[in-house]
Amino acid sequence: MLRLGRASLVVFYQPRVPVSSRPSFSSCQSTVFTTTRSPLHRALSTMTAPQDDLFNYTSGRWVYNDALRHKERKVTFDVDGLCRLAAESVNKRLTDVVSLSKLAEGGFNRAFVITLRGGRQMVARVPYPVTVPDYYAVASEVATIEYLRSCGIPAPEVYGYSADSNNAAGSSYILMDFVQGSKLSDVWPSLSDQDVISIIHQLTQLESQMMSLSFPAGGSLYFTRDLEKVSPGLGIQLEDKRFCVGPDTKLALWYGRRTQLDVNRGPCISISVSSLIRPRTKLAIIDHSAEEALAAVAHKEIAYLKRFGQPLLPLRRERRPSYKFEPQSPSGHIENLERYLSITSSLVPRDPALSRFCIRHPDLQPNNVFVSWSPDSGCKVVSLFDFQHTSILPMFLLAGIPQRFQNHADSVSRSMTPPSRPEDIDEFSEAKRAGEEYRYRCRLVHYHYVTSTEKFNHLHFTAFMDPLYALRGRLFLHAGGPWEGETSELKVGLIQATKEWEKLTGGGVLCPLKFDAKDLHETTVLVEELGKASRGFELLQSMRGVGEEGWVPSEDYESAVAFFKGWKEKGLAEAESAKEREEIMEHWPWDDMYEELYM
Repeated sequence: MLRLGRASLVVFYQPRVPVSSRPSFSSCQSTVFTTTRSPLHRALSTMTAPQDDLFNYTSGRWVYNDALRHKERKVTFDVDGLCRLAAESVNKRLTDVVSLSKLAEGGFNRAFVITLRGGRQMVARVPYPVTVPDYYAVASEVATIEYLRSCGIPAPEVYGYSADSNNAAGSSYILMDFVQGSKLSDVWPSLSDQDVISIIHQLTQLESQMMSLSFPAGGSLYFTRDLEKVSPGLGIQLEDKRFCVGPDTKLALWYGRRTQLDVNRGPCISISVSSLIRPRTKLAIIDHSAEEALAAVAHKEIAYLKRFGQPLLPLRRERRPSYKFEPQSPSGHIENLERYLSITSSLVPRDPALSRFCIRHPDLQPNNVFVSWSPDSGCKVVSLFDFQHTSILPMFLLAGIPQRFQNHADSVSRSMTPPSRPEDIDEFSEAKRAGEEYRYRCRLVHYHYVTSTEKFNHLHFTAFMDPLYALRGRLFLHAGGPWEGETSELKVGLIQATKEWEKLTGGGVLCPLKFDAKDLHETTVLVEELGKASRGFELLQSMRGVGEEGWVPSEDYESAVAFFKGWKEKGLAEAESAKEREEIMEHWPWDDMYEELYM
């Protein structure tokens, strides 16, 4: 049920075959630029009309704030200049470029394929103007790719890059190898069970290889020369002195006006815990660098709220009725952030190994994995890509099953029972059989990710099997996330911490957090109302296949807009007062809205 005012939009649930959420990195039809005349410079420069497709987002639309989302993703650059830079990166000339075509569009970048004479291809990635942190994001991604490649992790070779726009293309960019193979998401539905299991085993082994790398500090990776250009003396060098650890590029640290803040974003310097442990001592040693990583995200958000904070309605409009449409004060969130800071030392696991700084792919999912297949070797992972916003963090904060591979909502997966298909599945109807196959695949992936991680990456397994790992992760996430007019999720985590206090601390430590009975009751009621609102909202979204921020394929845009307009008209017709109708008109979740106040 989705409530707006006292009007209810009631949706009767009917079982349907689950579908995976829309990918944020969506395939699109290629816009190809070719030349049949010389010189190439003139050929590319004179094709002004088609260039609009290169510069604009064409992979989909958004049910609300469509114009704003497209504006954020509009990126202009000198096509000839980018082609020349690409050719020169592999010791060729501009005249060797045959074509440039749009390959794909994501939330932060647009990717192009550049084809040279002889058939050689490379990928050019150009970030959108709104991609943050400016300079750091590109510089860190390139260094991360190159460092991991030097450690044996399969990733595209980088031919050239610029972290700023002071170049012939007039934009920052990354030029990299065009990996031969298939995107895992494209072949995933057709893979056999054995191929799926094999892929999961390969990915967990690659994760083990990555997470076994140790770093002297937390933050993000850079080439030392790149960081020295903008932040001299800030980086903590690795043994390979070409690389260093510098400021964390995690998006939440830089979102909106947070780029204007002078706050600690790293590097967090690691302490050699083993050197602090005296022989025969039984005292737990706290790695204060891990505590610093926990605290930095909250200090950043407090600084933001003290400088820019103002009372706001929740950004998520379906949740506003639960707050009686009243703006929420940032002071409540500041109070909860300070509560969080009072317990950060108790959130650090007592096992020092779990506080070791390490690295992991920031978004391991089928869209970011390339595979090849042969009759002899089956399905093989040939490359991982999209390392933008990669953080170096304590192991316990990086731990967990990747979002696209976990199946926690399923009781069979939670029990870690080996999955199997129903014995009589061949007798099911087509729709029911498809649903069972989907559930089986989700269980298969979850089960083998966990068992394979236990085998190949036992420390990671230990970290996410810790009963308190999810609580630590939620607190870190909600303390560091941009404030959007709500503090309930952070507060719920803090309340849970009071209930788990002895387990967190091992006993003998006084809990600094106090919540009275009235506060606990009101929070419980609010959370229940928010849960109902969110479930109703998500159900309506799923009925139209709507993804993040209201994204839909272009061909579905008109019907999706009409669908939500119909529900709005139904809500207005059922409203019992002028006030209810006004609430629906002003707060309808699928209408355009002004977002600047939340940035």
